[in-house]
Amino acid sequence: MQFATTDLCDAHPDLLEDGRLAVLPPVFQAYGQLRRFAGPAYTLKVHEDNALVRSVLETPGQGQVLVIDGGASLRRALVGGQLGLLAQNNGWAGIVVDGCIRDTDEINACQIGVRALAAHPQKSNKDGVGTRQMTVRIQGVTVRPADWIYADADGILVAQQALPC
Repeated sequence: MQFATTDLCDAHPDLLEDGRLAVLPPVFQAYGQLRRFAGPAYTLKVHEDNALVRSVLETPGQGQVLVIDGGASLRRALVGGQLGLLAQNNGWAGIVVDGCIRDTDEINACQIGVRALAAHPQKSNKDGVGTRQMTVRIQGVTVRPADWIYADADGILVAQQALPC
């Protein structure tokens, strides 16, 4: 899929104005081989626990973007190298983590796009606590299941519908 977030913003000022298209704050770092990715959102809300992240990435991604509301925690990583490989091998378009990742060299070797706040070496809990496919808030922006996520070198967009590219 060829697109540029800048072009999508320029082409849809009405959607930006009424909130059907939003730009995530520019606080995310880019990881993985894919610098550009897009797809419908699959949402998770977890706090320093990645058991649900693993269980979701073990399923066929079908071009979806996993959006993880990790509460912007900078205390533990929610995605590591093994999960990056799972995402790549199971057809996920990308992962957006409002939190941290680890094993960045491994993730950077994967054919997947990942955006996260930072890297952190400490692993997460594995209690399975969290919620899937619910409306989440990522850095103050609402993301609903099936919203469209567009990410490239210039930023991350959240659209309430697929946009013509």
